[in-house]
Amino acid sequence: MYPERKYIGYKDENCKIPITFSSEHQNVQPGMEYLMNPQPIFEDPDYIPSGKLKNKVAIISGGDSGIGRSIAILFAKEGADIVIAYLNEKQDAQFTKSKIEQIGKKCILIEGDLKNEKCSKFVVDNTINSLGKIDILINNCAVQFPQNSILDITSSQLINTFETNIFSYFYLTKAVLPHLMSNSSIINTASVTAFDGKKDLIDYSATKGAIVSFTKSLALSLADMKIRVNAVAPGPIWTPLIPSSFSKNQIETFGNDVPLKRPGEPFEIAPAYLYLASDDSRYVTGQIIHVNGGTII
Repeated sequence: MYPERKYIGYKDENCKIPITFSSEHQNVQPGMEYLMNPQPIFEDPDYIPSGKLKNKVAIISGGDSGIGRSIAILFAKEGADIVIAYLNEKQDAQFTKSKIEQIGKKCILIEGDLKNEKCSKFVVDNTINSLGKIDILINNCAVQFPQNSILDITSSQLINTFETNIFSYFYLTKAVLPHLMSNSSIINTASVTAFDGKKDLIDYSATKGAIVSFTKSLALSLADMKIRVNAVAPGPIWTPLIPSSFSKNQIETFGNDVPLKRPGEPFEIAPAYLYLASDDSRYVTGQIIHVNGGTII
């Protein structure tokens, strides 16, 4: 069992409100993992692979860090070659690539802005030219910009959030689909906010709700092709998106309001994606798996 992260102190000694993390706020979305303190735990050192994705090829958007990094490394351990589409996080992406290559699998890094539909075609064309096929698509990239009121959400923020969080999923899926065969898998990253909302993340929550509906409708659309479509809805997970979204004060007690009283680490959510990508879930499509520390949906 991987040891739990210990609290670093208490925000309020009288109420015993624990401080879990101490990272400073980052001013650029979606954030850099190498700057975080403490570093997210992206792999379980005691994990024993069983070849569940042997000879598979997976594209992972936002696979350079956070949840995406953990998925990429776990998939590589299970036998997949990995293509990571990322925005501009070069140092994080190179680190993830090195970890995958140490495992003995191929990793292709493709830098670009998936808000641009042409970028998705570029990612897919490079994957086919380099690895010859695509078996798994993980739509995972996202941004979030907290605001106290809907009145504070500018049109440019709204467009950026929707183009990043849901338009990119449409674009990449459309580009990948002609290359997918029977038994391929598409997995989207939703969020607990799609189900219980979050008052300071109105536009972000709206995109995550759209991802849930996108997942269910696409699953029905592709069922006759035997292509499965599912989603994972994370709760509070310690990723670069957190210090790049919230103030230091909010970061200190991040995730302490869920029933398990702590945030999750990326390695604790990656197995849900593995289940949906592998033949273990051959009879599962159109579903949302909740990994959220006990929040009841």
